Amino acid sequence: MVRLEDMDWQTYEKKVSDGSAVIMLPIGAIEQHGPHMSMNPDVLIPQAISEGVAKAFDNVLVAHPISYGYKSQVKSGGGNFFPGTTCISGKTLIDTIKDVVVAYARHGNRKFVLVNGHYENSMFVVEGIELALEKLRIDDIHAEVILLSYWDFVTDDTIKTVFPDGFTGWDVEHGGVLETSLMLYLHPELVDMEKVIDHQPATFPPYDVFPADQSWVPESGTLSSAKKATVEYGELLFQVCIEGIATGIKERFK
Repeated sequence: MVRLEDMDWQTYEKKVSDGSAVIMLPIGAIEQHGPHMSMNPDVLIPQAISEGVAKAFDNVLVAHPISYGYKSQVKSGGGNFFPGTTCISGKTLIDTIKDVVVAYARHGNRKFVLVNGHYENSMFVVEGIELALEKLRIDDIHAEVILLSYWDFVTDDTIKTVFPDGFTGWDVEHGGVLETSLMLYLHPELVDMEKVIDHQPATFPPYDVFPADQSWVPESGTLSSAKKATVEYGELLFQVCIEGIATGIKERFK
């Protein structure tokens, strides 16, 4: 059993009271991912990867995901124009990260791995971590946090396999081959490949405008085509992320 919330409190206490456990916390968002896929890949993918990593250890537990993320941006998530995309402010995300890390640390945990699945979350998660550690130090509690985004563990060889025609970059992979392949492997019931809209990767000017300009975003909400997504690619991506993250945990939390 690796899901923390599935344990009774006494079993959990025994596992974490000496500070040797590692708590993995997936952080995602509820955000449209095109007409072919559910709105929760940013939650389900980092959660599944965290659970896959945890199974390789005796002392790693996976906390319940933080499911709401920072505001979807036009050039990385299609923006806040689409029904279903449900975002929170940067301040709310910062406070949520801070409070959750502090709460788990007060249970006795000292080692954390925060697994981001939504690009826009990144710097607000950093601030939440910093504030959590600052608050804990006042109480003479010293914890350490690894922060990572799962896609950073996709190797160059894997990219060449999954994108044989060339890789246009993570920023336009929203709802594209990477996420769709992972969801086909992990949650095929939430993907309908017949609804994929095939189009060229979105292109954007080298600046942002506010209020955001919806005309920059393809009508599908995806920033690249998922037509070439496959279960096999999803399995490959899943395994390479698990292996890379597990190696990082072993290196840092010996």
